[in-house]
Amino acid sequence: MKSLFHLAYHVTDLDAARTFYGDTLGCAEGRSTDTWVDFDFFGHQISLHLGKPFETTNTGKVGDHMVPMPHMGVVLPLADWLALSEKLTSAGTAFEIPPQIRYEGEPGEQRTMFFRDPSGNPIEVKGFADFDGLFAT
Repeated sequence: MKSLFHLAYHVTDLDAARTFYGDTLGCAEGRSTDTWVDFDFFGHQISLHLGKPFETTNTGKVGDHMVPMPHMGVVLPLADWLALSEKLTSAGTAFEIPPQIRYEGEPGEQRTMFFRDPSGNPIEVKGFADFDGLFAT
């Protein structure tokens, strides 16, 4: 059995978070109170608490891009990534890095996209045709 991760971070508006994570990303809502809400983030647990989101800067050099640091994300099977990419594009998502192929033809070839939630938290979603490539060198 593989372990699941739990990540808790701040958002500024729980209703906006519910709309984004629930409706836009399609994550099922779990427990909540008046100050936090849990989501099933593609099989992992995230807890969004009211507060000031963490500061980010585009200091992570990956390929030809400077990516937001820190950031969180998920790795999806390619078919799921393609479906989510289309859904986000159709919804008019403002991408930090639009959907694209990274390391094409190399070990670790992947699809990637970066966007932010309504509170400005950066999210990366990667897609792999074969998860064996996730740690390929």
